[in-house]
Amino acid sequence: MIYDCADPVARRDGLAAAQQAAGRGELVVLPTDTVYGIGANAFDPAAVQALLAAKGRGPDMPVPVLVGSWTTIDGLVMAVPPLARTLIEAFWPGGLSLVLEHAPSLAWDLGETRGTVMLRMPLHPVALDLLRAVGPMAVSSANRSGQPPATTAAQAYAQLGEDVSVYLDGGSAPVGVASTVLDLTAEVPTVLREGAVGVDQLREVIGEVRTADRSG
Repeated sequence: MIYDCADPVARRDGLAAAQQAAGRGELVVLPTDTVYGIGANAFDPAAVQALLAAKGRGPDMPVPVLVGSWTTIDGLVMAVPPLARTLIEAFWPGGLSLVLEHAPSLAWDLGETRGTVMLRMPLHPVALDLLRAVGPMAVSSANRSGQPPATTAAQAYAQLGEDVSVYLDGGSAPVGVASTVLDLTAEVPTVLREGAVGVDQLREVIGEVRTADRSG
């Protein structure tokens, strides 16, 4: 089902359907500020495996996690360093993903994370409503591996089709490029992927930032 979230009734029905689908371990496509995402309940390993299968990629590229509020991350990571708090205040919700050490007690399997998790709070009302209803969701870009990320629900459907139970159509993604990924587990904060937030913007907020090449 594709729900046009520009219509209040369809948006309400779509969010309810997406919440129910995620609760059943099924996949949902949702709009974000950067690109469209394909999402699953982060604490359902089978659903995360289905997400990876739908994209056609393996666990060597772990799935990021989206959250619906700043405070949600306190229960997901080992500790939130002051640097992370500063970045969250500056760029969340928005196009910055932070890599932190995850809490070892969490029962999830996001792929080969080496004890870390990539977290982001998106700047999109439909995504935030869904995340606040479902809780943390494993969300990757809504495309087949190796193909361009979808910036509309139609593009996502063209690639993912019936592998996804519910599509939430929030119009064209306003940013249209993936988030910037910043690794805070490194000795010096390191950009693993340049994207929606510029390196210069990061340096204005926290000072020294390194860059590193990483594909995928």
